[in-house]
Amino acid sequence: MRLAPRPLYPVSRIHLAAMVDDTGMWQHARGVEPDPQFGYCTDDVARLLVVEVLHSQVLPAGALSADIRRSLTFLSDAFDRTTGRFLNFRGADGSWLDAGGSEDSHARALAGLAAVMAEMSSTEEAESARLLFNRALPAVAGFGAIRSISRAIVACDWACRAGLDAAVMPTLEDLSGRLYAAFNVLDRAPEPIDADAGPMAWPWPEPVLTYENALMPHALIVAGGRLGRPALIARGLAVLDWLVAIQLGDGGVFSPIGNRGWWPRTGRRSRFDQQPIEAATMVSAAAAAFGATGKRRYLRAAEQAYGWFLGDNDVGVEIADPVNGACCDGLTPVGVNVNQGAESTLMWLTALETIRGLRRGPAAATKPRLEGMQGVEMGTRK
Repeated sequence: MRLAPRPLYPVSRIHLAAMVDDTGMWQHARGVEPDPQFGYCTDDVARLLVVEVLHSQVLPAGALSADIRRSLTFLSDAFDRTTGRFLNFRGADGSWLDAGGSEDSHARALAGLAAVMAEMSSTEEAESARLLFNRALPAVAGFGAIRSISRAIVACDWACRAGLDAAVMPTLEDLSGRLYAAFNVLDRAPEPIDADAGPMAWPWPEPVLTYENALMPHALIVAGGRLGRPALIARGLAVLDWLVAIQLGDGGVFSPIGNRGWWPRTGRRSRFDQQPIEAATMVSAAAAAFGATGKRRYLRAAEQAYGWFLGDNDVGVEIADPVNGACCDGLTPVGVNVNQGAESTLMWLTALETIRGLRRGPAAATKPRLEGMQGVEMGTRK
């Protein structure tokens, strides 16, 4: 069964305005209200920076300059110049709560900075982002987690778009080689599958399939394109095809791996709770695959994952609130988790803009640019 594409919606920043103060974006919410007791984190501010860059393409010139500068200031404050790493967790009083951030938060910070460089060239914001990106990039040489390596690869690809090829290419070569090697140590080399083929053998370098899984094939695809390495693209497409196949639910809906136990290779996959980050990551990976191949099956995969937010899912309920620009924190067997936290909301907003780009054409979909959108709801900051 092939589902009809879900509608697009105007940009709405109403919930963002409620979740953001002069420091950054609150991590969590109780329902629709921010929950300051959990403070802020670099992960979410970096994601917010990407969304702010996306939205800045359609608003009047300079409308989001203050917002982007606020997020850049947060990342600058998070950067520990002694260790070359970003701190992650920050209390409501502005104090930093950890001695050293995670590889994931560091890679996401790089991605946020790279988005500013790529889309706001010749601005003070882009120059500030470039200086911080260059200071933070060396730390990725010590990364070991494949998700962090993958996010850093995507960040390097964006930085290359900003003209930093000479500075970034050695790092991109190293990270891409390590990611490809991780996916090359398998029981059998995966081959691409088509819409009529069944799932192939386990093509995953970990014993458990967990979170943000489509990020890894996405990174292989963009790295292969940037470096001119067809083998990387082929491996990324093969793994992505497998993820699409094994996450196809009844009626053709996107059915991501649930976080209640994930999916051990030798066990049963968890169906719930399903997280917005899985759908958004699949949208982005499928967009990259379509841009690399022009094959319409990747358009379908992106649209299926987008539809997950809007009711095309295993429970048949809407998870996103397009009017307010918000998203619930997950899908349970009996409905949604009604809290509308930072990560979930930012994943919805990112997926919406990626699909908007896909429907304009592959070139627009594979870069963080918005052109010609109308009807923006700004909201009022609380």
